[in-house]
Amino acid sequence: MTDQDASLYGLVAEFETGGELLKATENARKAGYTRIDAYSPLPLHGMEEAIGQSYTRLPVVVFFGGMLGMIGGYSLQYYTAVIDYPIMIGGKGLHSWPAFIPVTFECTILFAAFAAVFGMILMNGLPRPHHPIFETPNFDRASQDRFFLAIEAEDPKFERAATRTFLEELNPHAVSEVTH
Repeated sequence: MTDQDASLYGLVAEFETGGELLKATENARKAGYTRIDAYSPLPLHGMEEAIGQSYTRLPVVVFFGGMLGMIGGYSLQYYTAVIDYPIMIGGKGLHSWPAFIPVTFECTILFAAFAAVFGMILMNGLPRPHHPIFETPNFDRASQDRFFLAIEAEDPKFERAATRTFLEELNPHAVSEVTH
């Protein structure tokens, strides 16, 4: 790999319609490319399957965040009511669990929400104020009226000339090289 190849992020094809992008993405997956991404100004039905988007672990993180909140909320109330400052009120026992339910529920929701926000931020690799894809010519139109397919140079099947030829066969508006 030359120095020029080492600085290459990948090749990006620009399409004029979402249908063209979806078809090109499906063809790229069929051709064996795995490190691909699509950029569109609007959601495209079927794009997740075309890209081969994998399962996310975020629901598991949210579940454990909620469990931590539930256990923490209940434990705090138990500790304060039974161990640290036991006061018999109205003849009820010290461990009056029905009174603990509202705070336990709210702590579950709070910790699950924090786990969702911070888990999403970390799993998406944020904050990332700049990405090499932003250097693609006309990429500012990805939020307006253009559709882009990127094949990363880290893809095992990526070869500069062969990948460029493959992308050009998909009849894009343009094919651009993007460097780091």
